[in-house]
Amino acid sequence: MSTVWDAIVIGAGPAGLAAASLLAEQGAQVVVLDEQPAPGGQIYRAIEAGQANAGLLRILGPEYAHGGTLAARFRASGASYRPGTQVWQVTAEREVWVTSGGRSELLQGRAVVLATGAMERPVPVPGWTLPGVMTAGAVQILLKSAQVLPAEGLVLAGSGPLLSVVAMQCLRAGVKPAAILETATRADALAALRHLPAALGRVARGYLLKGVQMKLALWRAGIPVFREVSDIRIEGDTEAQAVSFRTPGGPRRVAATLVALHEGVVPMTQVTRSLGCEHVWDDAQCCFRPVLDSWGNSSVPGFLVAGDGGGIGGALAAEHAGRIAAWEVLHQLGRIDAARRDAGAAPDRRELAAHLAIRPLLERIFRPRAEILTPADEVVVCRCEEITAGQVREVVRHGCLGPNQAKSFLRAGMGPCQGRMCGLTVSALIAAERGIGMDEVGYFRIRPPLKPVTVGELAAMDIPR
Repeated sequence: MSTVWDAIVIGAGPAGLAAASLLAEQGAQVVVLDEQPAPGGQIYRAIEAGQANAGLLRILGPEYAHGGTLAARFRASGASYRPGTQVWQVTAEREVWVTSGGRSELLQGRAVVLATGAMERPVPVPGWTLPGVMTAGAVQILLKSAQVLPAEGLVLAGSGPLLSVVAMQCLRAGVKPAAILETATRADALAALRHLPAALGRVARGYLLKGVQMKLALWRAGIPVFREVSDIRIEGDTEAQAVSFRTPGGPRRVAATLVALHEGVVPMTQVTRSLGCEHVWDDAQCCFRPVLDSWGNSSVPGFLVAGDGGGIGGALAAEHAGRIAAWEVLHQLGRIDAARRDAGAAPDRRELAAHLAIRPLLERIFRPRAEILTPADEVVVCRCEEITAGQVREVVRHGCLGPNQAKSFLRAGMGPCQGRMCGLTVSALIAAERGIGMDEVGYFRIRPPLKPVTVGELAAMDIPR
């Protein structure tokens, strides 16, 4: 560990790229740590390679192509970039432990910007562990990274704008989804109307128009769309073969070779949790998020969170949040005064507010059903340890008070994913069974290593003396 970086940015999605670019352009010594082989994050995955593929850009649309501008500015900024680098521990002293190329390394920063983004909310329904079931985001990853899609039999199920986005991208690629199963309810749509006036601003109107255009295009394509769907069950002995469900008109069933589930996204909080940052339950987004000030500062000094890791806002909002955090880091480093920081961040603050204006409307329309948040007893909720919802409820009845006790009772959250896939569900099941709120129940205590690390990788590292 010879270099002390002015700033370490973890993540190379829109927030991380925007933050690192500005920091480097202002003369800060910054390094970006990225698990992926190239910048872009999940939303702009493989954007540099994709820019050379006109057919892929047509399929994925101009929103994806925008990532090329971010990546180009980042490459030109002079920021140091470490792709294929996995962060497995972060300490309150701004020490970041990583593995790359078969060895571990310790990096030290004066400030750390956490731009870890979001993950898709787990959708635990009967049959979701069968081969042939993945998330809608995973379908996008296959398309962006390998230009691979199923030839037929794709069923998209859940709620949120991403379902329509993926369906449109499939259509442009020549693949017509077999069906779209929308779980959003009419009651939630009506309740969301009170948020409509705030969503009619300059930027938010564009989101609404795009949504309407996608819905019309899917209707014209003749894709069967089932609305107010509940009781989704994926059927098959060794792989997904069909999806059964209920609609207001009665039970239905459609054949499927691939089922893509989606119920929105939630912040990735493993790093902020491991640091002991304060978190709060966001009932509108149905998730925990770190408590941040208007600059992205967390409750642990020297750590800022930018983008969807601090609350869901979308790719363009994340970009502006990344630059706002960068201005704050420059101020903390003593490179600029408060007046320069405030003036520099002002345009991004205006744009961030404009992009976030639509969020209350979307969050109310696409609020997950109770059966998704607290599934039936038979459903596996912890895939690593094969723990069912019924087992979680049973240990609560035997005195388990929270998710960390559930680890002792069941090993839920102790598998390779470290609770990423089951954490929210386990907490929600305990809260519902005890009749208390999510803030009171809390979440798993996250300890290092945040990602699997081998003994060989540890043995190969240079230990500072």
